[in-house]
Amino acid sequence: MYTNDFARLWFKLSKDLKNHMETGLAPTLTEGQLNVLELLEAHERMKPSDFIAYLETTPAAITTLLDRMEKGGLIVRERDDHDRRIVWVKTTDRGREECARGVQIREQFLQSHLDRISAHNQQLLVYLLGKVANAS
Repeated sequence: MYTNDFARLWFKLSKDLKNHMETGLAPTLTEGQLNVLELLEAHERMKPSDFIAYLETTPAAITTLLDRMEKGGLIVRERDDHDRRIVWVKTTDRGREECARGVQIREQFLQSHLDRISAHNQQLLVYLLGKVANAS
């Protein structure tokens, strides 16, 4: 009954957010790179293979993404002290700064949209989206 309306609104909001993020993050960061930086902020360090479960992409694509990020000074790769076969990915100071900037850009966009409704309705919207997404 409401699926067409939901799909139309979801697509519009998603498209607007994507365009806003691309414009706001450029030229030093992409949305994919921001995702990696946020994961590293949450986990401190990760192996390249760890990103596969979160980013839903191929190992080759992750390697290319990490290569670009390393060239841009956002991350470093370090060999494990005990097992030289293991490579750890860690955020640099510049990466942490860019991550904070990216999160702020996203939060400002989302807050400007959420400010159009009351705090109660914001809470209700998050609750209902959690139900739709089947999140706990």
